[in-house]
Amino acid sequence: MIRAFVAIDLPGEIRARLVLLQDLLPLPRQVPEENLHLTLAFLGELAEPLAEDVHHALGAIRAAPFALTLRGAGIFGGAEARSVHAGVAPAPALDHLARKVATAAGRAGARPAGRRFIPHVTLARLRPGEADPLRLERAVAAAQGFVAGPFAVTAFVLYRSHLGADRAHHEELARYRLG
Repeated sequence: MIRAFVAIDLPGEIRARLVLLQDLLPLPRQVPEENLHLTLAFLGELAEPLAEDVHHALGAIRAAPFALTLRGAGIFGGAEARSVHAGVAPAPALDHLARKVATAAGRAGARPAGRRFIPHVTLARLRPGEADPLRLERAVAAAQGFVAGPFAVTAFVLYRSHLGADRAHHEELARYRLG
């Protein structure tokens, strides 16, 4: 079985800006710089033959390259924060690509997570009680002026996620060029 997801890999200069943002926030467990990405679809556990079918379906996607800008920060989880993220400026081309990825993966037989697509880059995942909620909310509010980009999105990637004791390792399985 392969734990898989489809994402946009971020350029080094954008990752560096995100690391600076992480350092400004009171985050007990930051996502490592090499794992920073923008998820288009989480596919979950796939049998290897199904992963191959998904690979072929993703390879058939046709979309134009586009520019993307990261903007602001936010918290997911409501009363109990689960994660902190960098936001993404509205980008119809990104939404279009995410829909194409979910449709292609679904037609291949995968079941992408049924959540509504909210583009973001996860900066930290939080366990219950791990962060001071008021301090975290204030820091995230102060980070609303954060901007990184624009940068060109010219490809998307199928990743395999290896879960470890303290963090995941992401392995690139295939890269799909736009244009």
